[in-house]
Amino acid sequence: MQTTNENLYSGWRLLLAGGQMLFVAFGSLVLVPLITGLDPSVALFTAGLGTLIFQLTTKRSIPVFLGSSFAFIAPIIFAVETWGQAAAMGGLFCAGLVYVLLSALVALRGPGFLHRLLPPVVTGPIIMIIGLGLAPIAVNMAVGKTGDASAQLFPYADAMMVSMPALITTLLVATFAKGIFRLVPILAGVAVGYAIAAMNNMVDYAAVSNASWLSIPGFVMPEFVPAAILFMLPVAIAPAIEHVGDVLAIGSVTGKDYVQKPGLHRTLLGDGLATSAASLFGGPPNTTYSEVTGAVMLTKAFNPVVMTWAAVIAISLAFISKFGALLQTIPTPVMGGILILLFGSIAGVGMNILIKGKVDLSAQRNLVIVAVTLVFGIGGMVVGAGDWHLQGVSLCGIVAIVLNLILPQADAVNDLHEEQEIVDDMVEHNR
Repeated sequence: MQTTNENLYSGWRLLLAGGQMLFVAFGSLVLVPLITGLDPSVALFTAGLGTLIFQLTTKRSIPVFLGSSFAFIAPIIFAVETWGQAAAMGGLFCAGLVYVLLSALVALRGPGFLHRLLPPVVTGPIIMIIGLGLAPIAVNMAVGKTGDASAQLFPYADAMMVSMPALITTLLVATFAKGIFRLVPILAGVAVGYAIAAMNNMVDYAAVSNASWLSIPGFVMPEFVPAAILFMLPVAIAPAIEHVGDVLAIGSVTGKDYVQKPGLHRTLLGDGLATSAASLFGGPPNTTYSEVTGAVMLTKAFNPVVMTWAAVIAISLAFISKFGALLQTIPTPVMGGILILLFGSIAGVGMNILIKGKVDLSAQRNLVIVAVTLVFGIGGMVVGAGDWHLQGVSLCGIVAIVLNLILPQADAVNDLHEEQEIVDDMVEHNR
C-alpha cells in the first residue's frame, strides 16, 4: 500500500518533480563537459543512464540523481591532451572499476573499512586540492582565456563585464534566495551572464541554426591505453569520498540508514557501474549530487521514482541536438565567473571536513599528512616519467592514504560516526 507521500507524487506530479530535480542538477551537470571539451548532450544521456543503473543496483530505494563529477575535471583535460579523448574514456572506465573494488571490500569488511582508509585527515586535504587545483582554470576562463591560458578567446574588458555579474548573481542567489531558488545559483549565474554576453554580441548562434532538431549524440567509444588507465585510477578516490558523504546526507534527510540497507557496498557498486557505463559513450564520470539532496530535503520528494523521471527527461534532452548546440554557445567568461565560486566552495568543503572532523593539526602526524598533501597538490608535484606519471588529485590521494596508514596513531576508529556527525551538522545548517 502506498504511503501518503508517495500518493502525493503519483502520476504527472512525479514527472513534474523529476523535472524539478533535473533543473536543480542541470547547471553542475553540463558545466563539466563544457569545461573539459566533452559533449554536453552525451553528459545528459550518461547522467540519466547512470541514475537508472544506480537505481537498479540499489533496488530503487534511494532518492539520488547522478551527474558529472567535478573531481575528474583536471584529470580529463590532461588525459585528453596527452592521450586523446578515447584513451581518457578508457581510463575513466577503469576508474569506475575502483568503485566496484571498494564495494567488494566494504561488503567483506564492513563500512568501517572506508573510515580506516579515508578518515577526515585524509579526505579533507584531498577535497581541498580538487578545488584549489582547479582555481587557475576558473580565473583564466573568467578573464576570457581558455582554461589552460593557451589562447585569449575574448578581450579582457568584455570578459570581465560578463564574468563578474555571473559571479555576483551566483553568490547572491546562493546566499539570499529562498526555497527552491536557493538550490539553483549556477543556473541563475548562467542566465544573467549569458544575457549580458548576448547583448554584447559575444554569443555565436551559427551552430544552433545548423543543428537538426533530433539526432543521436556524439558518442565516443573508449580506447584502453595503459598509461592513461594508470593515471586515472587513483582519481576515483576523491569521488568515493564524496559518495560516502552524500549517502549519509540523503539518509539524514529521509531518516533512513542507507549504509545498512541497501548497503554502502551496493551504492558504491551502482556509482562505479554508472561511471564505467558513462565512459562507454564518451561521457564524464558520474557522482551523486548534493544539490539534489538539498532539493529532496526542501520538497520532501522522498520517492525514488522522482529520480527515475529526472533520468528519463535527461536522456530525452540528449537527443534534441539544437538544445545541445545551444548549451555549447555559453561563452567561456560566463562559466569562469561561476566557477570561481564553485571551485572555491569545493576547497571550503574540504576545510570544513577538517574542522568538523576535529582534526587536531597540533598532532604531528595529522600536520604531516595535511601539509604534504596540500603542497604536493598546489605546488604541482609530479612523480614518474615518460608516459606514466602521477600528479594532482591522483598523486595526492595516494600520498594522503599511504601516510595515514604508515604513520602511528593512538586509536583506530572502525565506523563512520565521524563522517555521520559532519554530515548531520551540514544538513542541519542547510535546513
